[in-house]
Amino acid sequence: MAATNSIPIITSSAMASTNALRDIKPPVEIPTGWVWAFWVVGALLVAAIAYFAWRYLQRRRAQIAIPPIIPPHMRAKQKLEAALGLLGQPREFCILVSDTIRHYLEERFNFRAPERTTEEFLIELRKTNLLTPDQKESLGEFLKSCDLVKFARYQPGEPELRDLHDSALRLVHETEPQPDLLAADSSHASRITHHVTE
Repeated sequence: MAATNSIPIITSSAMASTNALRDIKPPVEIPTGWVWAFWVVGALLVAAIAYFAWRYLQRRRAQIAIPPIIPPHMRAKQKLEAALGLLGQPREFCILVSDTIRHYLEERFNFRAPERTTEEFLIELRKTNLLTPDQKESLGEFLKSCDLVKFARYQPGEPELRDLHDSALRLVHETEPQPDLLAADSSHASRITHHVTE
């Protein structure tokens, strides 16, 4: 038997499909290590700038001096001391001294003194136990005396004005917080806080 050679038969449709050539694909960019290095260096630079900006702002805030909080009794004493320069002007003196006491009492005891008339204030004062009866009486006389000068054009002499000043200063001294009480309150508060955190 003669060996038969099998020759593939190529049809016209197969020839047409092989003749239809596809376009060449564009080259694909393969990232190199340099691109990643640039990204890392850029991120580090941004982080460094942000860190140094934060540090600068922190130093700047630390350099800005926070003014100390002056307690109400200290402010009242300073204003009463300044009022002595107005002894030659009774009305201005009495306005400053009475306003100082009213604001002091408002800050110290939460009285709404500055917005009220003397009569309204004295009525409210009678209802509270924050001042002693003697202090209430002295304060009432003080405010009425100041009102005479402010509104009735009464012209007191310097000794009378100094008595008003002494009365105002005495009230501040008698009602200012005592250091021993403040220390006891703060130690009591720290004991409570320590007990709660345990």
